[in-house]
Amino acid sequence: QDFQDLSADESTARRHFKKRFGMTFVEYARARRMGIAFKEIREGKKVIDTQLNTGYESSSGFRDAFSKIMGAAPSKLKDPATILKTAWLDTPLGPMLAISDDDGLYLLEFVDRRGLEKEIEKLRAKQKAMIIPGSTKPITSITRELKAYFAGKLQTFETPIHLTGSPFQKTVWEALMKIPYGTTKSYLAQAHTLGKEKAVRAVANANGANQLAIIIPCHRIINSNGALGGYGGGLTRKQYLIDHELKNRKKH
Repeated sequence: QDFQDLSADESTARRHFKKRFGMTFVEYARARRMGIAFKEIREGKKVIDTQLNTGYESSSGFRDAFSKIMGAAPSKLKDPATILKTAWLDTPLGPMLAISDDDGLYLLEFVDRRGLEKEIEKLRAKQKAMIIPGSTKPITSITRELKAYFAGKLQTFETPIHLTGSPFQKTVWEALMKIPYGTTKSYLAQAHTLGKEKAVRAVANANGANQLAIIIPCHRIINSNGALGGYGGGLTRKQYLIDHELKNRKKH
């Protein structure tokens, strides 16, 4: 009836919803309900009360649904368990996916990046976390900052982030964030800066493992001959980001 009231085709709306959010209406609603349930149980509320508050009359149905999404039955949640929120962000270069806790971003990627599902699963396993749709202060912050960045009004991101790679990867990513806005550096020059002249490939691989696109500006690294090199988000986006920053750097 709601689709009819909006003069929208139901199958088309469902298809677009799944394409945008990566899940069906039902899956999204279930994930939201389980997020509320998780929060209530962690706050000390009784499982039976949480079950009823989230609309489940059957305890077995609630337990099965909770376990499927959260990875453990509600009665077996351990204190170290954490919950991460994920949100879809629209940008001029296409949609991006953000994942964070209340303290900082873990991931910011274009949704069509190859291997994104594996990245998310590795993150979930490493953090021993459940990932559900929602928002956090870091997600609100990066949404605002990305809008300003693409409008040419922001050059330095201040949204807090988590670096979850190896010590070597973290060193590479920290060096990337020191490359000035609107400039580029070659893979070889980057390796030289790090004192790893003979490890250009390892440095390039660390660039490719970056899970915080744009914030950690691996798009500013190009080949020594001026060619773009690689980029997880695609070379069209890389060229756009380089041109965008160069154009707006000249304005300031």
